[in-house]
Amino acid sequence: MAACGRKSPSRGPLLDVQTLDMKSPAISVVIRCFNEEQHIGRLLTGVLKQTVRPQQIIVVDSGSTDATVAIASRFPVELHSIEPDSFSFGRSLNLGCHAAHGDLIAIVSAHVYPVYDTWLEELTAPFEDLGVALTYGRQEGDERTRYSERQILTHWFPGQSEQRQMHPFCNNANAAIRREVWTQQRYDEDLTGLEDIDWAKRALEAGHGISYVATAPVVHAHDESWGQLVNRYRREAIAHRRIYHEQRMSAFEAFRLASGNILSDYYHAIREGAFLPNLASIPSFRIAQFLGSYRGFGQRGAAPTLLRRRFYYPHGLRPRTVGTTPPRAQAINYDEPAPREPDVRAD
Repeated sequence: MAACGRKSPSRGPLLDVQTLDMKSPAISVVIRCFNEEQHIGRLLTGVLKQTVRPQQIIVVDSGSTDATVAIASRFPVELHSIEPDSFSFGRSLNLGCHAAHGDLIAIVSAHVYPVYDTWLEELTAPFEDLGVALTYGRQEGDERTRYSERQILTHWFPGQSEQRQMHPFCNNANAAIRREVWTQQRYDEDLTGLEDIDWAKRALEAGHGISYVATAPVVHAHDESWGQLVNRYRREAIAHRRIYHEQRMSAFEAFRLASGNILSDYYHAIREGAFLPNLASIPSFRIAQFLGSYRGFGQRGAAPTLLRRRFYYPHGLRPRTVGTTPPRAQAINYDEPAPREPDVRAD
């Protein structure tokens, strides 16, 4: 792998493998971050409280200007960096995966944190099937999450697991891959987003399996402005079009999907007694979503129906399912410190 933007890694204390609850296979955790001082300490605390502890934690920072790196350095992590000018989601992941030496690589965004202490155990359990190359877990919102985004998370990440799914939908905010497969097909460093779906699509085409794990939930903390929302969906649509070369979204379809999702969100908000507090935020979010998507698409055609429905279609008028708590799982108490938070030391 080209070392674009890579600096010499600075390493905090490595995990003491003598004290870990080691199980085969070995697990590395890769975390991508940029200005995540509000979240990264919570994530790393949750990782260190897992029933199955990772052999290695790798943090790939893309030029943070806040206290992200200083906070991460208080934990037993390996710090790597990538220059902002050379950043892409795929490039930062390839850098982290290149540094990983575990058989499995768990990938998480810095603004998520696990709900249970069995998160890593559950996320990696499907790899007992040697045909599985990728797993991804459930995501939930928190008190800051907009109502419409919670609807999307519910739609994308249902309450039931799926051992072998037939489409490439996944999400690298909470996922794991088999390192051996990554050495054969790395992440596309030129995509503006959806590098996870592109990787999953190629894995399926190569005959590998994908598992969805509802019992490995994380809280995904999104707090974006309206303009940031438009930009997020725009760059994802650009990537979607590149992966599925004939993808297109007309102005009429964008309007139809936005309207349908607004009505669906209002329906669920009324049922949940949350209509008035979200009266304005629902159309604001959905307009940003589909305005960005419309701007990002360009060519005629359609992506596979299963994937397209997972992305855009309204949740419908069905009651939402609730994820099952894994056996033996304990909710993580984030008010207590992680088992080990030693000071960073230079090599």
